[in-house]
Amino acid sequence: MHYKTVKGILSNDNTMNLYRGCQHGCIYCDSRSKCYHFEHDFEDIEVKENALSLLENGLKHKRKKCMIQMGSMCDPYMPLEKELKHVQKALELIEQYHFGVTLITKSDLILRDLELLKKINQQTKCVVQMTLTTFDENLCQKLEPGVCTTQRRIEVLKELHKNGIPTIVWLTPILPFINDSQENILKILEECHEAGVKGIICFGMGVTLREGSREYYYKQLDRLFPGMKEKYQMTYNDQYTLNSPHNRDLMNLFFKKCQEYQMMCNYLEIFEYLQEFEEKTPIKKKDIHDFEQLSLF
Repeated sequence: MHYKTVKGILSNDNTMNLYRGCQHGCIYCDSRSKCYHFEHDFEDIEVKENALSLLENGLKHKRKKCMIQMGSMCDPYMPLEKELKHVQKALELIEQYHFGVTLITKSDLILRDLELLKKINQQTKCVVQMTLTTFDENLCQKLEPGVCTTQRRIEVLKELHKNGIPTIVWLTPILPFINDSQENILKILEECHEAGVKGIICFGMGVTLREGSREYYYKQLDRLFPGMKEKYQMTYNDQYTLNSPHNRDLMNLFFKKCQEYQMMCNYLEIFEYLQEFEEKTPIKKKDIHDFEQLSLF
């Protein structure tokens, strides 16, 4: 990893990434795409050394409370977070200044911060988003080698639900000819239902590939699934969206089971829910005064 001083941390839509790059090694990761202009190796993690001071300054001067979003470009709970604890410190600031938070991860390291997440959820809203792609544990370790298995992620979802923290699952990507089976989709949805998942985001049964991510993905296909790259090239050429041949049937199954399990499945509705700030425990004037004094100090 390496450190970098940055000019800003919160985007206009209140998203942030404390790190740049990822250690999880998922073979399909879109963040490897050239359009994101990485100036370093993707596995050489850029740590934004002044991110926490920028975050505190941003939270302190925001006129309106909102949801802070983490994890859009890289998993906030990659292995180095265990030592650096930047996400944990960011959550402490979010809780201190009475903001809500939602983050996307594949890691069980999030349970380290369970008590902090509960505090945030008690006063505003905390939503954890977890990505699931395949229920086959052996296949999971091939597709997502640097992260905990699907079964472990299901256990994390159950633990979060038990502690009153709402969860959303990203059912993506579904890789053509690899994990695009009815059995896989049914098993994941069944487990999500048992884990009390509130909603599932799925844009379609397939994967998107851009320049940069496509080359890496095909290299991994050659290593893990000999002959699969040629099948992709014959079927899709250089398309951006690679829909599974079973997309229509699988999406019908997806909507049917989500309705049966009473889980949200309209991604626009889910995004609206994720962005909606809730104030369960109104902040006291004394707390505001304390924050101001602490900041001055």
